[in-house]
Amino acid sequence: MSAIIQDNAIIHYEVLGHGEPVIFLHSWIGSWRYWIPSMQFASTRFRAYAIDFWGYGASNKISSRYSLEQQVSLLNGFVQQMGVDNFTLVGHGLGGIIAIYYAADHPKSVERLMVVSFPMGTKSANPRLQTLSPADAADWLLGGNQPNTESREDAKKTDPRAITTAFDQYQEVNWHQLINRAPVSSIWIHGEHDQAISKPTSEQLNYLPEQAQFLKFSASGHYPMLDEPSKFNRLLTDFMRLSPGEDPRQLEIKPIWKRRVR
Repeated sequence: MSAIIQDNAIIHYEVLGHGEPVIFLHSWIGSWRYWIPSMQFASTRFRAYAIDFWGYGASNKISSRYSLEQQVSLLNGFVQQMGVDNFTLVGHGLGGIIAIYYAADHPKSVERLMVVSFPMGTKSANPRLQTLSPADAADWLLGGNQPNTESREDAKKTDPRAITTAFDQYQEVNWHQLINRAPVSSIWIHGEHDQAISKPTSEQLNYLPEQAQFLKFSASGHYPMLDEPSKFNRLLTDFMRLSPGEDPRQLEIKPIWKRRVR
């Protein structure tokens, strides 16, 4: 286990590979651990990091640090201590919210943004995310398709207050103003069968930034990176091969993955 100390508390992280950096941020249910397959794939070309937010996994459980602001501060402290710069952020659920906040405040550091299962308003989030225990929520969302015992066990370590605090605060956030604060190229992914976050409407998608591409994963639930790993990992790799600021709308999903030829 790797860790750094921030304000006298432990932040757990893991890192694989060498090259251009990419940082994976987990959702409300889970921890860094479900990113392992994506990290292993990315590590053949890039340097892949994943962290546990306050209240999750092996990071400290300190209720005063569960606000969105404090989780963004955790990410900022991590980046500074590790000396990471010019990187791609991949955020899932809660991690997507934190990634957008960070990219908005540090646009010169974040080159690309991949956002998975982003809640376009609190009404798009299933209430079970807050009412179920973290362990039961992991069973519900991971389903029977993953022999992901370690990820389920890690979910049990979550302090439920970390989940409710984030949701309570997010209710006050103007999400369509938030997503336009980050002036970086972005890809937005949603699983067609996501049980936790409802599929965005056409009206909601109109709020996406200009340099943004929305892609639906037709065979995925809340964890596209686990349900359709080959598709997810190829997309991430092609996205990271784009130059910073290059329009991600040239990327598309087809039965045989390929980059558009213009």
